[in-house]
Amino acid sequence: MEASPAPQGKRLAPGWWWSSTTGQLVYYGSAAMRLHVMLLDRDSRVSGLAARPLELRWHVPSGVQAHAPQLMLRLADGQGVPADCTGRGELSQRQRSLAAVVGEICIAAGWWYWVLGPVDPIYRRNVTWLAGYRHPRHHGGQLLAAALQEAFAEPAPLWEGVRRIGDPLIVLPALFHALWAGRLAAALGAPMHERMPVWAQAAE
Repeated sequence: MEASPAPQGKRLAPGWWWSSTTGQLVYYGSAAMRLHVMLLDRDSRVSGLAARPLELRWHVPSGVQAHAPQLMLRLADGQGVPADCTGRGELSQRQRSLAAVVGEICIAAGWWYWVLGPVDPIYRRNVTWLAGYRHPRHHGGQLLAAALQEAFAEPAPLWEGVRRIGDPLIVLPALFHALWAGRLAAALGAPMHERMPVWAQAAE
C-alpha cells in the first residue's frame, strides 16, 4: 500500500508502520502520530495497537459530538487505552476541553486515556535508528543472541562487546535488534556512540 502525498505545509504524509508488536501494519496520519506509533511499538507494556478503531459519541446541548481517538492500545495486563497524539508542548483550550470529556468517557468504560506529546529529540533519534532493526530478520539467531547476553552480562562499551563476539557487520544488526526488543539496554537519552555502555536486561 502506498501513502498519499503530503498535504502542502505538512512535514510527513500519511503512511503505514510495520509493527513488531503485532506483526501488522498500523496507519498513521501525521508526524506526531507516526512518532508515537514507533515509540509504543517498542514499549514493553503494549501488547496491541490499532489506528482509529472506534468513535466516541456523546450528547451536548447543541446535539451530538463525536471524537475518534487516533490510537487504541491494549496493554499486557489487558487494560485498554485510547490515545491521541500531539506535537505541541501545551494543548489549546479546545484540546484540553476535549481531552477532559474523552477522559471521563474512557474512565466510565473502564479504560485509561492518554494524550501523547513531544518527546526528547535525542531519545527520538536513537529509537528511530533502532527501529530500522526491529524486524525479526535482524535477530541473528539463538547463538548470536546468547553471545550478546554473555558479552554484555555486565555493562560494557558497545564496540568492545561487539568485537569480542565477532564480525561487526554481523553482530551490530543483532545488537541493535536486541536493544529495540529490550533484551539489551543502554541510556538512550544520550547520543549513541561506540563507547556507550550496553548491558543485558534481566529476564522477567
